Amino acid sequence: MKLTEELKSRVIKASANPSFIHHKWYAKYHLDIVEKISLELCEAYPEADCDLVVAIVWLHDYPKIIGLKDNKEVARLIRDLMTDIGFEDQFIQKAIDYIEIFEKPLSIDLNTAPIEVKITSSADAASHFVGPFHRLYWYENPQKSMEELLADNMWKLKHDWTKKIVLPEIKK
Repeated sequence: MKLTEELKSRVIKASANPSFIHHKWYAKYHLDIVEKISLELCEAYPEADCDLVVAIVWLHDYPKIIGLKDNKEVARLIRDLMTDIGFEDQFIQKAIDYIEIFEKPLSIDLNTAPIEVKITSSADAASHFVGPFHRLYWYENPQKSMEELLADNMWKLKHDWTKKIVLPEIKK
């Protein structure tokens, strides 16, 4: 089994835990969609390391999936997981560094990021436009008013469009 397949398997298993709010749908209706879009973008950007892209796709929300709130622990957690699977140290460090960049679209310009970050960030944001992401958000937040739900979704879409989508293929 390829290392990325084992990584995906472990993230899927973790995301199915009922203590994770999105456990009923996250892997299938978010991460799978992000991966599909990312792989299509890898074809347009052959200089990208597609194994690294897939790793970032499946790891970018892993701390949230397992309920980790302390950002200081994210790098250690990802390193431990990837080491256990058998990834090489250099690959692990690059994944950690790129996920750190990926998670800062409000404080840095992702247009200057490495292509693997541009691909995964753009694909992640695009998944919110093409998948059932926003409808599932409404389902999971029945306590919110319609106005709150609409405002939350509008903020997310504007943020994704202006900060996270940096590849022209996605905006087209």
